[in-house]
Amino acid sequence: MGMKNCIILGSGRCGTSMVAGALAKAGYYMGHGLSILPSESHPKGQFESPEINGINEELLAQIIPEKPNLFGLGKWFFHRQLNQGQRWLARLSVGTEIPSPHDIIREIQRVTQKEPYCFKDTRFPYTLPVWKPFLRNTVFICVFRDPVSTAMSILREIKRHTYLRNVFITFRQTLEVWTLKYQHILKIHRREEEWLFLHYNQVFKKESLDRLEVFTDAYVDRSFPDISLRRFVSSHPGPNEAQKLYQQLCRLAGYEDGIAIR
Repeated sequence: MGMKNCIILGSGRCGTSMVAGALAKAGYYMGHGLSILPSESHPKGQFESPEINGINEELLAQIIPEKPNLFGLGKWFFHRQLNQGQRWLARLSVGTEIPSPHDIIREIQRVTQKEPYCFKDTRFPYTLPVWKPFLRNTVFICVFRDPVSTAMSILREIKRHTYLRNVFITFRQTLEVWTLKYQHILKIHRREEEWLFLHYNQVFKKESLDRLEVFTDAYVDRSFPDISLRRFVSSHPGPNEAQKLYQQLCRLAGYEDGIAIR
């Protein structure tokens, strides 16, 4: 049958880059201008394409407009608004409809004709309904880690990068980012399509990478995930709503975590 097209999605700072990197040598089209250079946040590359990110940013910009400058006061008075490149931090309620303009649809049609493709973007939990009519022979890989560790990592990411310095977001709001994205995945997207759920820690295990290879029918570079790059993991369970969602994801991934629901 050959390699299956795939979409890699989840919250930012959950291991999507690691999974994309493990598939990068398989021969997929992953988008123009793929980010493979190491950085402080992604020592082995981010494996995101400005082409794919740009399409998703345009889709989200329709409902999340640019933050007004207002003499530098926009950061304080327009908390929910984000600038170009920042919308992976968006918080969209389940059921939010995203328009499908013809010019963006043409871009989606263009990139999805370049099969086999593997697109990774943490904006996909929100934008996937616009893409789905044009996805053929496509499987979906949902990568996740516990909500508190993710929220802490997002806050560190915001402090680290100049393009995020005008973002004002609290720890509670970063937990909302995590929760809303996985609610979209479980409540809206996970229906008839083929889904593989992977916990961040599973990507370091041979059996999980074997499962990924069978799922995609693609070569998986088992040397790519580097456990030495694994960062701090919180033992705090987080808010009850997020923790229940996390435990549901763990069950779907066949992963046991010692963090108990309060």
